[in-house]
Amino acid sequence: MTNALSKLDVATCRGRVDIGVVVKQTREAMGYSVEDLSLTCGLTGAEIIRIELGADVDPARLRRNAAALQVPTSALRLA
Repeated sequence: MTNALSKLDVATCRGRVDIGVVVKQTREAMGYSVEDLSLTCGLTGAEIIRIELGADVDPARLRRNAAALQVPTSALRLA
């Protein structure tokens, strides 16, 4: 498996990372569907879609996504 972050076109705007876009691009780079990520991280598909749309930026959910996508939490701007 390759590092998903190396293949991303990370959405940035003046140093700001759009977390939802990063999650979606990382998921797609890993070849995961929303359902695949849901099964891997334990969130519902609806929760993942809300994160990808930027409507949910709960740090605990983002950490679960980062772990499931095998990316550092810093990729999602989490400490």
